[in-house]
Amino acid sequence: MSTVEELEARLTRALERINKGVDAMGEGSNPQEVADANAALEDEKLANAQLQTRLVALSEQLEAAQNDAKAHSDRLAATTANIERLDAELQQVQAANAQLRENNSALRAANEDGVGDPELINAGLSAEVNALRAARSADRAELDAVLAELTPVIEGQA
Repeated sequence: MSTVEELEARLTRALERINKGVDAMGEGSNPQEVADANAALEDEKLANAQLQTRLVALSEQLEAAQNDAKAHSDRLAATTANIERLDAELQQVQAANAQLRENNSALRAANEDGVGDPELINAGLSAEVNALRAARSADRAELDAVLAELTPVIEGQA
């Protein structure tokens, strides 16, 4: 855009020189020279107006591109947040499953010894409930992430 601005400055200076020349010619000047100077002045004004229009169009394009970039950046941030939340949920599922495996191992060992330990049974059931909750939470986070990606697509088609 600096090229457009440079051209605009050059045109402005040329217009000023032409105006000074027309003013200096005064009454006693050659009518053909005055007509030529006026035609040149009108040409420069037209070129200046065209450059102004082009500058406005380029500014609008730049603004639209910046808005698009911001929208993509916002969407990327939302997607990143969803991925982080999904990762945290999956870590909870993994932790609950690890505890469930430990409790089940202890239950098997107690049953092999013929000793049914009610504490181990309660701990196993509690771990299973926690694992189910964590799995549901992870499923919900995954569903939210998918919906977050699909919503802009659906809204774009509407």
